[in-house]
Amino acid sequence: MGAEPGVVRYLLNPARSRFTVRAFAGGMLSALGHSPTFSIRDCAGEVQIAAASLEAASLHLVVKADLLKVADDVSETDRQEIESKMRDEVLETSKYPEIIYESTTVTSTRIFEGQYRVNINGKLTLHGVTRDCPIPAMVMVSEDSLRASGEFTLLQSNYGIKLVSAAGGSIKVKDELKFAFDIVARKEGA
Repeated sequence: MGAEPGVVRYLLNPARSRFTVRAFAGGMLSALGHSPTFSIRDCAGEVQIAAASLEAASLHLVVKADLLKVADDVSETDRQEIESKMRDEVLETSKYPEIIYESTTVTSTRIFEGQYRVNINGKLTLHGVTRDCPIPAMVMVSEDSLRASGEFTLLQSNYGIKLVSAAGGSIKVKDELKFAFDIVARKEGA
């Protein structure tokens, strides 16, 4: 995807970016359950900004679903079990290997020079289902880099994802997931 004339292209730096997903335990024994946090380590993406305004910005992000990892301090056995269940039963990564976000519109408010509050409207494709997914973010743009951070939630059931349980159903994962991100991108050619 090449940038058009007058458009600045920023490429996501996965090594410097942080993206997490938190699931929450529910059910009768939820106090004993674990509310795992997953880190998204393998993602690629780009942001394009017209030199004149963030309003003409676009975001394209692709995550390899089978590479989400438990970020919490748990035993290796628990880590393997949680990640296996997440890949095989929840995300079904063999059928749906990628999670894709594509912006449709961006609105912004300038806070300070190079710093903006933005609302990104876009389409999230997860588990083979594409839905509208608005994302609020704080964005800082400098001469050669861009940094965006924020949080948003979504319901797994909106994407046809089966809610998992453990301990005979006494511990269940709640429908809502909380995403947090701190994305760093470098200006193409910088």
